[in-house]
Amino acid sequence: MIALLDVRETPLSVDEVLAAVADPAAGGVVSFTGLVRATDGGREVVALEYTAHPTAMDVLRTVAEEVVAAVPVVRVAALHRVGRLEVGDVAVVVAASAAHRDEAFVAARRLIDELKAQVPIWKDQRFADGTREWVGLP
Repeated sequence: MIALLDVRETPLSVDEVLAAVADPAAGGVVSFTGLVRATDGGREVVALEYTAHPTAMDVLRTVAEEVVAAVPVVRVAALHRVGRLEVGDVAVVVAASAAHRDEAFVAARRLIDELKAQVPIWKDQRFADGTREWVGLP
């Protein structure tokens, strides 16, 4: 079951995602939290901005549905941030609960990997040297 999906401009809550996948039938819960890191490719990152295509939520739902269809999970959830983020901010949170830990790990890994590969959300990184770089453009 898909418990929670969203692309939002407000700060993300790991607790909200974990609560969304909580279920008495779940023996394992696995989550992943992606943070804005201070360096990329040896360059100092000062901030970044995520931009989402208007279809991002539809694609995110399709990705989550594919995970639910492929892996015996109890619940999955995913949140992705858009807008300007600073170093240390939470950019993405995914979680999966399943009867057993292996399925929870597989589902959470597949969810974050396919989200990053398919959902049209792009990152404009800004570096301390004044340069910037777009990541994830088609």
